[in-house]
Amino acid sequence: MDKVVEAVEKTKKDWAETYGQTLDRIKSIEQYGKPSSASSEGERKDSLPRLNGVAQDGLVALASLHFDLDVLAPQLPTDDEVQAAISLLQSWKNQIQSLRLSLRTANLQAKANMRKTAQEERELLLGGGEESTARRRNLQTKAGMTSAAESITDSLRRTRQLMVQEVERSGSMLTTFEESTGVLRKAEGEYKGHRSLLMRTRNLLSTMQRQDVLDRVILVIGFLLFSLAVLYVVLKRVGLLKLQRKVTAAIKAGMAGQAEMGPLVDRLNLAQARQNAEVEVALEQAMHDEL
Repeated sequence: MDKVVEAVEKTKKDWAETYGQTLDRIKSIEQYGKPSSASSEGERKDSLPRLNGVAQDGLVALASLHFDLDVLAPQLPTDDEVQAAISLLQSWKNQIQSLRLSLRTANLQAKANMRKTAQEERELLLGGGEESTARRRNLQTKAGMTSAAESITDSLRRTRQLMVQEVERSGSMLTTFEESTGVLRKAEGEYKGHRSLLMRTRNLLSTMQRQDVLDRVILVIGFLLFSLAVLYVVLKRVGLLKLQRKVTAAIKAGMAGQAEMGPLVDRLNLAQARQNAEVEVALEQAMHDEL
Protein backbone atom coordinates (compact mmCIF):
# COMPACT_ATOMS: atom_id res chain seq x y z
CA MET A 1 0.00 0.00 0.00
CA ASP A 2 1.16 3.49 -0.77
CA LYS A 3 2.62 5.47 2.18
CA VAL A 4 0.22 8.35 1.58
CA VAL A 5 -2.77 5.98 1.64
CA GLU A 6 -1.48 4.43 4.88
CA ALA A 7 -1.10 7.88 6.43
CA VAL A 8 -4.66 8.80 5.37
CA GLU A 9 -6.06 5.58 6.87
CA LYS A 10 -4.19 6.21 10.13
CA THR A 11 -5.56 9.77 10.20
CA LYS A 12 -9.11 8.45 9.74
CA LYS A 13 -8.63 5.95 12.56
CA ASP A 14 -7.25 8.62 14.90
CA TRP A 15 -10.15 10.90 13.97
CA ALA A 16 -12.76 8.26 14.84
CA GLU A 17 -11.11 7.58 18.20
CA THR A 18 -10.60 11.24 19.11
CA TYR A 19 -14.09 12.17 17.95
CA GLY A 20 -15.66 9.48 20.17
CA GLN A 21 -13.64 10.57 23.21
CA THR A 22 -14.48 14.23 22.69
CA LEU A 23 -18.17 13.42 22.27
CA ASP A 24 -18.08 11.46 25.55
CA ARG A 25 -16.48 14.43 27.33
CA ILE A 26 -19.18 16.73 26.03
CA LYS A 27 -21.87 14.35 27.23
CA SER A 28 -20.17 14.21 30.64
CA ILE A 29 -20.25 18.01 30.78
CA GLU A 30 -23.93 17.98 29.84
CA GLN A 31 -24.71 15.52 32.66
CA TYR A 32 -22.55 17.39 35.13
CA GLY A 33 -24.21 18.69 38.28
CA LYS A 34 -27.57 16.93 37.96
CA PRO A 35 -29.57 16.46 41.15
CA SER A 36 -29.25 12.67 40.90
CA SER A 37 -25.55 13.01 41.64
CA ALA A 38 -25.90 15.53 44.40
CA SER A 39 -24.16 13.24 46.84
CA SER A 40 -20.91 13.57 44.85
CA GLU A 41 -21.27 17.25 43.94
CA GLY A 42 -18.38 18.22 46.22
CA GLU A 43 -16.10 15.97 44.13
CA ARG A 44 -17.33 17.12 40.72
CA LYS A 45 -18.04 20.81 41.13
CA ASP A 46 -14.46 21.89 40.51
CA SER A 47 -13.88 19.20 37.83
CA LEU A 48 -15.95 21.07 35.24
CA PRO A 49 -12.96 23.16 34.09
CA ARG A 50 -10.96 19.96 33.71
CA LEU A 51 -13.69 18.41 31.60
CA ASN A 52 -13.80 21.53 29.47
CA GLY A 53 -10.02 21.49 29.11
CA VAL A 54 -10.03 17.86 27.98
CA ALA A 55 -12.85 18.62 25.53
CA GLN A 56 -10.91 21.60 24.16
CA ASP A 57 -7.84 19.38 23.75
CA GLY A 58 -9.97 16.96 21.78
CA LEU A 59 -11.18 19.75 19.49
CA VAL A 60 -7.58 20.88 18.96
CA ALA A 61 -6.56 17.31 18.13
CA LEU A 62 -9.45 17.03 15.66
CA ALA A 63 -8.41 20.28 14.00
CA SER A 64 -4.84 18.96 13.71
CA LEU A 65 -6.10 15.73 12.10
CA HIS A 66 -8.22 17.81 9.70
CA PHE A 67 -5.10 19.76 8.72
CA ASP A 68 -3.11 16.53 8.21
CA LEU A 69 -5.76 15.13 5.90
CA ASP A 70 -5.90 18.43 4.02
CA VAL A 71 -2.15 18.12 3.39
CA LEU A 72 -2.30 14.44 2.40
CA ALA A 73 -5.39 14.64 0.15
CA PRO A 74 -3.69 16.15 -2.96
CA GLN A 75 -0.95 13.46 -2.74
CA LEU A 76 -3.34 10.51 -3.14
CA PRO A 77 -2.64 8.37 -6.23
CA THR A 78 -6.08 8.58 -7.93
CA ASP A 79 -8.55 11.38 -8.58
CA ASP A 80 -11.41 9.41 -7.01
CA GLU A 81 -9.49 9.10 -3.74
CA VAL A 82 -8.67 12.80 -3.84
CA GLN A 83 -12.35 13.72 -4.31
CA ALA A 84 -13.37 11.33 -1.51
CA ALA A 85 -10.79 12.90 0.80
CA ILE A 86 -12.05 16.39 -0.05
CA SER A 87 -15.62 15.33 0.76
CA LEU A 88 -14.42 13.80 4.01
CA LEU A 89 -12.64 17.03 4.89
CA GLN A 90 -15.88 18.97 4.50
CA SER A 91 -17.69 16.42 6.67
CA TRP A 92 -15.01 16.68 9.36
CA LYS A 93 -15.25 20.45 9.29
CA ASN A 94 -19.00 20.26 9.86
CA GLN A 95 -18.50 17.76 12.69
CA ILE A 96 -15.97 20.05 14.43
CA GLN A 97 -18.41 22.96 14.22
CA SER A 98 -21.17 20.70 15.58
CA LEU A 99 -18.94 19.63 18.49
CA ARG A 100 -18.14 23.25 19.34
CA LEU A 101 -21.84 24.08 19.38
CA SER A 102 -22.57 20.99 21.48
CA LEU A 103 -19.83 21.97 23.93
CA ARG A 104 -21.36 25.42 24.44
CA THR A 105 -24.80 23.87 24.90
CA ALA A 106 -23.40 21.30 27.37
CA ASN A 107 -21.75 24.02 29.44
CA LEU A 108 -25.01 25.92 29.61
CA GLN A 109 -26.78 22.75 30.68
CA ALA A 110 -24.08 22.00 33.28
CA LYS A 111 -24.41 25.49 34.75
CA ALA A 112 -28.19 25.06 34.93
CA ASN A 113 -27.71 21.69 36.64
CA MET A 114 -25.28 23.18 39.13
CA ARG A 115 -27.66 26.02 39.96
CA LYS A 116 -30.48 23.58 40.53
CA THR A 117 -28.34 21.24 42.62
CA ALA A 118 -26.93 24.16 44.62
CA GLN A 119 -30.42 25.34 45.36
CA GLU A 120 -31.40 21.90 46.65
CA GLU A 121 -28.19 21.63 48.67
CA ARG A 122 -28.74 25.07 50.17
CA GLU A 123 -32.19 24.10 51.27
CA LEU A 124 -30.80 20.93 52.81
CA LEU A 125 -27.96 22.68 54.58
CA LEU A 126 -30.20 25.37 56.00
CA GLY A 127 -32.24 22.66 57.65
CA GLY A 128 -31.50 21.67 61.24
CA GLY A 129 -30.07 18.49 62.72
CA GLU A 130 -26.79 16.61 62.94
CA GLU A 131 -27.08 15.38 59.35
CA SER A 132 -26.89 18.92 58.04
CA THR A 133 -23.85 19.76 60.23
CA ALA A 134 -21.92 16.62 59.13
CA ARG A 135 -22.76 17.29 55.51
CA ARG A 136 -21.43 20.85 55.74
CA ARG A 137 -18.12 19.66 57.21
CA ASN A 138 -17.81 16.91 54.60
CA LEU A 139 -18.42 19.37 51.77
CA GLN A 140 -15.82 21.81 53.10
CA THR A 141 -13.13 19.10 53.33
CA LYS A 142 -13.84 17.66 49.89
CA ALA A 143 -14.05 21.12 48.35
CA GLY A 144 -10.52 21.96 49.55
CA MET A 145 -9.08 18.68 48.27
CA THR A 146 -10.85 19.01 44.97
CA SER A 147 -9.68 22.59 44.54
CA ALA A 148 -6.03 21.56 45.07
CA ALA A 149 -6.39 18.63 42.67
CA GLU A 150 -8.01 20.81 40.06
CA SER A 151 -5.25 23.39 40.38
CA ILE A 152 -2.59 20.72 39.77
CA THR A 153 -4.59 19.29 36.88
CA ASP A 154 -4.91 22.72 35.25
CA SER A 155 -1.17 23.28 35.60
CA LEU A 156 -0.43 19.92 34.00
CA ARG A 157 -2.90 20.62 31.21
CA ARG A 158 -1.30 23.97 30.48
CA THR A 159 2.14 22.34 30.51
CA ARG A 160 0.90 19.69 28.09
CA GLN A 161 -0.53 22.34 25.77
CA LEU A 162 2.77 24.23 25.79
CA MET A 163 4.66 21.01 25.03
CA VAL A 164 2.29 20.21 22.15
CA GLN A 165 2.75 23.72 20.77
CA GLU A 166 6.53 23.41 21.02
CA VAL A 167 6.45 20.04 19.26
CA GLU A 168 4.30 21.46 16.47
CA ARG A 169 6.60 24.48 16.18
CA SER A 170 9.64 22.21 16.07
CA GLY A 171 7.97 20.11 13.37
CA SER A 172 7.20 23.17 11.28
CA MET A 173 10.76 24.42 11.72
CA LEU A 174 12.11 21.02 10.68
CA THR A 175 9.92 21.07 7.59
CA THR A 176 11.14 24.57 6.78
CA PHE A 177 14.76 23.46 7.19
CA GLU A 178 14.18 20.50 4.86
CA GLU A 179 12.62 22.78 2.24
CA SER A 180 15.53 25.21 2.60
CA THR A 181 17.98 22.33 2.21
CA GLY A 182 16.22 21.23 -0.97
CA VAL A 183 16.34 24.77 -2.34
CA LEU A 184 20.04 25.06 -1.51
CA ARG A 185 20.81 21.75 -3.20
CA LYS A 186 18.92 22.86 -6.29
CA ALA A 187 20.79 26.17 -6.28
CA GLU A 188 24.08 24.30 -5.93
CA GLY A 189 23.24 22.12 -8.94
CA GLU A 190 22.31 25.16 -11.01
CA TYR A 191 25.52 26.90 -9.92
CA LYS A 192 27.61 23.93 -11.05
CA GLY A 193 25.85 23.93 -14.42
CA HIS A 194 26.41 27.67 -14.84
CA ARG A 195 30.02 27.28 -13.73
CA SER A 196 30.78 24.77 -16.51
CA LEU A 197 28.99 27.04 -18.99
CA LEU A 198 31.08 30.00 -17.83
CA MET A 199 34.29 27.98 -18.22
CA ARG A 200 33.37 27.06 -21.80
CA THR A 201 32.46 30.67 -22.54
CA ARG A 202 35.78 31.86 -21.13
CA ASN A 203 37.68 29.39 -23.32
CA LEU A 204 35.75 30.54 -26.38
CA LEU A 205 36.51 34.18 -25.58
CA SER A 206 40.22 33.39 -25.23
CA THR A 207 40.21 31.60 -28.59
CA MET A 208 38.38 34.53 -30.22
CA GLN A 209 40.89 36.99 -28.77
CA ARG A 210 43.84 34.99 -30.12
CA GLN A 211 42.14 34.75 -33.53
CA ASP A 212 41.51 38.50 -33.50
CA VAL A 213 45.19 39.23 -32.83
CA LEU A 214 46.21 36.84 -35.61
CA ASP A 215 43.78 38.49 -38.05
CA ARG A 216 45.19 41.91 -37.19
CA VAL A 217 48.76 40.74 -37.81
CA ILE A 218 47.75 39.22 -41.17
CA LEU A 219 45.98 42.44 -42.18
CA VAL A 220 48.99 44.59 -41.27
CA ILE A 221 51.42 42.34 -43.17
CA GLY A 222 49.12 42.23 -46.22
CA PHE A 223 48.76 46.01 -46.22
CA LEU A 224 52.55 46.46 -46.06
CA LEU A 225 53.10 44.04 -48.93
CA PHE A 226 50.44 45.77 -51.02
CA SER A 227 52.00 49.20 -50.31
CA LEU A 228 55.45 47.94 -51.32
CA ALA A 229 54.06 46.50 -54.57
CA VAL A 230 52.30 49.77 -55.43
CA LEU A 231 55.46 51.76 -54.69
CA TYR A 232 57.52 49.47 -56.86
CA VAL A 233 55.10 49.78 -59.80
CA VAL A 234 55.00 53.59 -59.46
CA LEU A 235 58.79 53.89 -59.45
CA LYS A 236 59.08 51.69 -62.53
CA ARG A 237 56.46 53.71 -64.39
CA VAL A 238 58.23 56.99 -63.61
CA GLY A 239 61.54 55.60 -64.97
CA LEU A 240 59.92 54.48 -68.23
CA LEU A 241 58.30 57.86 -68.78
CA LYS A 242 61.67 59.61 -68.47
CA LEU A 243 63.21 57.21 -70.99
CA GLN A 244 60.36 57.80 -73.44
CA ARG A 245 60.81 61.58 -73.21
CA LYS A 246 64.52 61.26 -74.00
CA VAL A 247 63.81 59.06 -77.04
CA THR A 248 61.21 61.50 -78.36
CA ALA A 249 63.62 64.41 -78.01
CA ALA A 250 66.28 62.46 -79.88
CA ILE A 251 63.89 61.66 -82.72
CA LYS A 252 62.89 65.30 -83.06
CA ALA A 253 66.54 66.36 -83.17
CA GLY A 254 67.28 63.79 -85.91
CA MET A 255 64.40 65.00 -88.08
CA ALA A 256 65.69 68.61 -87.91
CA GLY A 257 69.19 67.56 -89.03
CA GLN A 258 67.78 65.61 -91.99
CA ALA A 259 66.23 68.74 -93.54
CA GLU A 260 69.64 70.48 -93.63
CA MET A 261 71.88 67.64 -94.81
CA GLY A 262 69.84 66.42 -97.77
CA PRO A 263 70.13 62.96 -99.19
CA LEU A 264 72.83 61.93 -96.81
CA VAL A 265 70.64 62.79 -94.04
CA ASP A 266 67.88 60.70 -95.56
CA ARG A 267 70.06 57.68 -95.29
CA LEU A 268 70.93 58.56 -91.78
CA ASN A 269 67.29 59.16 -91.04
CA LEU A 270 66.39 55.81 -92.51
CA ALA A 271 68.97 54.18 -90.35
CA GLN A 272 67.84 56.28 -87.43
CA ALA A 273 64.21 55.34 -88.12
CA ARG A 274 65.12 51.71 -88.07
CA GLN A 275 67.02 52.24 -84.90
CA ASN A 276 64.08 54.15 -83.43
CA ALA A 277 61.74 51.38 -84.48
CA GLU A 278 63.97 48.89 -82.77
CA VAL A 279 64.12 51.09 -79.69
CA GLU A 280 60.33 51.48 -79.61
CA VAL A 281 59.91 47.73 -79.97
CA ALA A 282 62.36 47.29 -77.12
CA LEU A 283 60.52 49.87 -75.04
CA GLU A 284 57.17 48.24 -75.72
CA GLN A 285 58.66 44.87 -74.86
CA ALA A 286 60.11 46.33 -71.65
CA MET A 287 56.79 47.99 -70.71
CA HIS A 288 54.96 44.76 -71.44
CA ASP A 289 57.40 42.89 -69.22
CA GLU A 290 57.02 45.47 -66.47
CA LEU A 291 53.23 45.31 -66.59
